[in-house]
Amino acid sequence: MNVVLREATPADLDAVVEVFLACWRGSYAAVLPQSLVASISDERAVEMWTRALGSARGHTVVADDGERILGLTRWEVSGAAGQVHSLYVSPVAQGSGLGTRLLDHAEDAFVQQRVTSATLWVFAANGPSVGFYRSRGWRPDGATRVEPEFGQPELRLRKDLREGEPG
Repeated sequence: MNVVLREATPADLDAVVEVFLACWRGSYAAVLPQSLVASISDERAVEMWTRALGSARGHTVVADDGERILGLTRWEVSGAAGQVHSLYVSPVAQGSGLGTRLLDHAEDAFVQQRVTSATLWVFAANGPSVGFYRSRGWRPDGATRVEPEFGQPELRLRKDLREGEPG
């Protein structure tokens, strides 16, 4: 699969929303309450990603095969800490290694910016995603939350990015 990773632009909005909704309505439908999955309308997804792509904070990188966007990741650096906000891979590309490539890209950006550790939040019920992140060296650090917007428990995962340190 010949895929280029590049910074997203506002022109990518429709394709980003398409990948996001395919994941939300596909992968999340198996692990989250149907009422929550249904609460993310097309309009709500467009609003959310319009804000994200228009924000000066953070970076959104898409995986583009020249015909379509197959995945994306969004991250931000604050001081010596990084946070991965999003990682979505289109169902047609899941299992291809693209999620690992996108996550590695974010981690490389963190290291280049001298970030020593990074965190991300994942729905506790999303076993496949928790397993994916754990396989990449991310570990629960004991923090949990329930965002009012979603009403579902989330786990915070952390990765130590210092050279030579175990993940």
